Amino acid sequence: MEVKIVNKSHHPLPAYATPLSAGMDIRANLSEPVVLNPLERKIIPTGLYISLPEGYEAQMRPRSGLAIKHGITLLNAPGTIDADYRGEIGIILVNLSNEPFEINDGERICQMVIAAHSHIEWKPVEVLDDTERGAGGFGHTGKQ
Repeated sequence: MEVKIVNKSHHPLPAYATPLSAGMDIRANLSEPVVLNPLERKIIPTGLYISLPEGYEAQMRPRSGLAIKHGITLLNAPGTIDADYRGEIGIILVNLSNEPFEINDGERICQMVIAAHSHIEWKPVEVLDDTERGAGGFGHTGKQ
């Protein structure tokens, strides 16, 4: 599938790191470093603009290395870029550590996964079908 992209950064286009990668690394596009203090959140620009086909979204997900090593994650993970959005992709990062973290230009700050989705039509009913799980919710199966 081809996706139209405008790259106003001076970094390479997002690319898959390996042949079986699901996500592409997205880089910060900054004129100067940005410091995220503990529990602080900021929108980090990417310089990227995309045009997805109907029926697709771009999911923005945290990078595991930033999360485990520095406590940096996406606040609304996964963030969704809709097919009709044409603005710059901005990434909402949050620092969940106890130490300030500096984000530099070109740093890989998240992953982007392109995913298909469907639109549904609601069908109001009075009762839902029975299942083995039923209404069991969080932790209903217990520890094994």
